[in-house]
Amino acid sequence: MKLEDPRTIRLIWIVSLVVLALLVAADALVEHHPHFGIDGGFGFHAWYGFAVCAAMVFVSKFVVGLLLKRRDTYYDD
Repeated sequence: MKLEDPRTIRLIWIVSLVVLALLVAADALVEHHPHFGIDGGFGFHAWYGFAVCAAMVFVSKFVVGLLLKRRDTYYDD
């Protein structure tokens, strides 16, 4: 079984999604002690982590990209 085989990649995705779903479902078994009102909700850490990751991708792609972008003729004489 090679890692670059499409069946292996599909299996890795399926196993990863199942593990993530089980971790979110296990959140129901944990007693929460929220410091704020929202952080005691079901699956808070999962959706918060996803939102922060998406925000980091957005910031790195658009905001930092605007700061580091060069003209198309940057290397021309």
